[in-house]
Amino acid sequence: MNTVYLNGEFMPVEQAKISPLDRGFLFGDGIYEVIPSYFGKMVGFDAHIDRMQSGLAAIEINVPWQRQQWRELCQQLAEKNGDQALGLYLHVSRGADTTRFHGFPKKAQPTVFAMALTIPQPQKPDRNTRQGYALKSIEDLRWQRCHIKSTALLGNVLHFQEGQNAHCQEVLLYNNKHEITEASASNIYIIKKGVVITPPLDNQILAGVTRKLFLDILRKHSAIAVEERIVTLAEAKNADEIWISSSSKEIAPITLLDGKPVGDGKVGEVWQQAATLYYQHKFDY
Repeated sequence: MNTVYLNGEFMPVEQAKISPLDRGFLFGDGIYEVIPSYFGKMVGFDAHIDRMQSGLAAIEINVPWQRQQWRELCQQLAEKNGDQALGLYLHVSRGADTTRFHGFPKKAQPTVFAMALTIPQPQKPDRNTRQGYALKSIEDLRWQRCHIKSTALLGNVLHFQEGQNAHCQEVLLYNNKHEITEASASNIYIIKKGVVITPPLDNQILAGVTRKLFLDILRKHSAIAVEERIVTLAEAKNADEIWISSSSKEIAPITLLDGKPVGDGKVGEVWQQAATLYYQHKFDY
């Protein structure tokens, strides 16, 4: 993707320059979002912007943009990058100061950056052809404010790389009570006896927009039971099915956990039904 946005201008990516004193670079002091856009049509735009604005407020960055300004930025960014299957990446840092100092600067102007990333094109779910992912379970060693979608992602990066080193596509994170939190870049669901169970939102878990849309779709358009409650690692290892969700992965089935089959080791029937519902209704939001 060649065209990016930086502080009021669209430009070729190689022309985009940010000060080395920008606090996003020095401290990871910022908030980001990734909004899926399929051929000019965004998924969950309002929910993504709500979460971004909540995150900015939580860390006291003031960007006085209205929702329509963000929408116009996203629409133009998609158009300038070919209106294909894109992840529209929005990134706001606190901006550049005159020196490196931990406290918030009083006069720094926020840096607003946006770019487009290629994501997989949506495919109609088919459990007979869909490849399941492998997970590795790891104790969650990240910070205690995971509900803020901060650009400071080193903890997530290190956990994700542990999975890569084990030839897994993702990791299943659990706290010191062996309760499931989430994955390094996804939310988690287990399925037992046809019930979809996912950990409740708190400071350990990012409130995924795909998670929000997906649970709403299940509740509105199916008889599939949904529970938001504490899920233990032992329950996950005993699950009939496990799924992860994110903006780019949508609803992805897991067939291996710690090298052992999940359920019968095949992509499950409940996934087929639930993922199809998401495929049919995601553009309603």
